[in-house]
Amino acid sequence: MRQAGTNLPKVGRYNRAVVLDQIQLTDGISRVEIAQRTGLTPQTVSGIVRRLLDEGIVREDGASRVASGGKPRTTLRINADAGCAVGLVLDPVELTCAVVDLLGRPLVVIRRPTPPGTDPSHVVSAMAELVADVLDEAKVPREKVLGLGLATPGPIDQELGVIVNPPQLAHWTRVPLQRMLSKATRLPVTLDNDATAAAIGERWSGVGKGVANFAYFYLGTGIGGGLILNHQVYRGGSFNAGEFGHSSVLPDGPECYCGNRGCLEGLVNPSAIVTETHRRLAAGTGGSSALSQMFDRDPASVDHAAIRSAAGAGDPVAAAVIDQAAGHVASLAVSIANFIDVDLIILGGNGIHHVESRYVDIVASALAGRPLARHIRTVQVAASPLGADAAVVGSAALVLHATYSPQLSSLLSH
Repeated sequence: MRQAGTNLPKVGRYNRAVVLDQIQLTDGISRVEIAQRTGLTPQTVSGIVRRLLDEGIVREDGASRVASGGKPRTTLRINADAGCAVGLVLDPVELTCAVVDLLGRPLVVIRRPTPPGTDPSHVVSAMAELVADVLDEAKVPREKVLGLGLATPGPIDQELGVIVNPPQLAHWTRVPLQRMLSKATRLPVTLDNDATAAAIGERWSGVGKGVANFAYFYLGTGIGGGLILNHQVYRGGSFNAGEFGHSSVLPDGPECYCGNRGCLEGLVNPSAIVTETHRRLAAGTGGSSALSQMFDRDPASVDHAAIRSAAGAGDPVAAAVIDQAAGHVASLAVSIANFIDVDLIILGGNGIHHVESRYVDIVASALAGRPLARHIRTVQVAASPLGADAAVVGSAALVLHATYSPQLSSLLSH
């Protein structure tokens, strides 16, 4: 599938984004190839490219010889140093901030604990201080900063820039976080939920680059999701689509704070994995598990990080618990494949650090044998190459995406 431009003169801004998107998605492309891929006339493409070169966003990078042996064509690439974006992730446990260049590559990443307490103003002050420190360390002048992307737990009211009663941030009731942070940092702020931000990061500089339709599973303190459909971010009617964590995968499972039973998040979040591992160890089913002695000495030492590390090393108890969690993720992945018919499912977030391959293998096996359309094509699955930086790169990519990617909503608003 391709993103097609239009030669109507009133949508020049959209066409500019279509051209820039093609340059960003490829590692070098010619004007002729852009015209072929977008349906724009060569004259339209040349005019847009000329303006992008004048602005310094795009650079010419030598010539590549065409397959027919004809005249070499000038290769166009994004000028990564022409600007940058700041990304900030609000997690109930940790604040993460990064500066990325125009290709989405992190220049500096800093992590700090989220301030304790329930006062949003204290958290905003800590955020603003972190943003200032990241910009200082990156030695980036303010005039090169396109804006600040903020990724938060949902639900959010994106239209008003408000975070609405996030379940893991007590007493945060309709906090106008976008306005508060913009005032504190003197930067324009783009707000989205953390999983959608991570999906946008994958589209911009990760394994989802150039993929028309994919679903992203964000496994962190909670479980979220993001959807890219026909190259566009799908947010739904209230801008809160992709709440994968609150899909019921075990009808008689534990009751979730959202009101459902057996929600994915309640079964595979870090505390659930720790609880299940402790239950098995306390029941004496540890056997040869290296975690048994740790648990006997100090149960608190068998935390989520220790369990992931042990599972990655093949520990039988840890591996069994992780595989069970991955099986629940796989069940939902199959449902998404059936519902939406995506090309790719991406697994990311720090919740699967060290155990990415176990999750990928189990989800891939389910996708190979269970979706209805499996005999037509197999939905692919991949771990995010952005690793623990997926959400923060994604939050910065919110700015890049809003600034440079073609948005159908803006085209339709003309």
